[in-house]
Amino acid sequence: MLKQTLAAIAATLSMAGAAFAQADFPFALDWKFEGPSAPYFLAIDNGHFEKAGLSVEISAGQGSLDAIPKVATGAFPVGFADINSLIKFLDQNRGAPVTAIMMVYDKPPFAIVGRKSLGVEVPKDLEGKVLGAPPPDGAWAQFPAFAIANDLDVDAITVEPVGFPTREPMLAEGNVAAVTGFSFSSYLNLVRLGVPEEDISTILMADYGLALYGNAIIANTNFAADNPELIKGFLTAVAAGWKDAIADPDAAIASLIERNPAADAELEKRRLELAVDANVATDYVMENGMGGIDDARMAKALEQLAQTYEFQSAPDASLYFTDAYLPDASARMLK
Repeated sequence: MLKQTLAAIAATLSMAGAAFAQADFPFALDWKFEGPSAPYFLAIDNGHFEKAGLSVEISAGQGSLDAIPKVATGAFPVGFADINSLIKFLDQNRGAPVTAIMMVYDKPPFAIVGRKSLGVEVPKDLEGKVLGAPPPDGAWAQFPAFAIANDLDVDAITVEPVGFPTREPMLAEGNVAAVTGFSFSSYLNLVRLGVPEEDISTILMADYGLALYGNAIIANTNFAADNPELIKGFLTAVAAGWKDAIADPDAAIASLIERNPAADAELEKRRLELAVDANVATDYVMENGMGGIDDARMAKALEQLAQTYEFQSAPDASLYFTDAYLPDASARMLK
């Protein structure tokens, strides 16, 4: 179905480009309005997007893959998605007009979150246990490479497909011993469900052999080529929003709560701070500014993806990421 949709892109993108060039600038998130999305709302409230001539409207998503077809088909000019899923999408839909333009999760939050009381503290503990995994989950998509890196006997692991809404409740109830998910989300969801923090184990895949990157800002390449200054302005505002959120997380969460009044402000503040500390403000980012990638690391990441995914064409990093629209490093520093 995606290929049929993509076949119609040529006939629709010129019209979509004209629409996006107006003041409204839709941005497709990967997930619900939670702590890690607060910097984008703060960028709106602090006038960073307005300064760039953009009226940004943010839409929630349904998982790490959700924004990719939205941007590829021209429904959105920009989105937020897992770059590893984007790489596979582009391999299966060669020529699709979408690419990553700004790395946000320099250290991906892909994790196995388990309970110590159920016997899960390190990767090998998964053998003989039941692992809950939502099929569209970005962390689950990386599990095969994680299993290879840690020499896991996957036949000894029972994988239980679960839905996003039932993932953490099943772990809290002991129906599974661990789940795949984003570290900051699954951890705090368990806390909210009453699981003692000392009973929660977070096995971050990046700490156990994976060189992969995480979520990035992605763009429709046709739109970006026609509107480079708008895209650059958007990325400048995104970096400013993250810098502001790191400096004043309370203000960021206030911006979030305005859009999601049902959210728990303290819980989402912790979720934001966990994402900043573990995934966004890495040593590399603090030295080089947010948004870029290291070529050698990306090459290793592609090698790891190829261990469990059969590329239809030879992987080419230039197809999946470009720094052509990044503002100067000085505009991307987070300190």
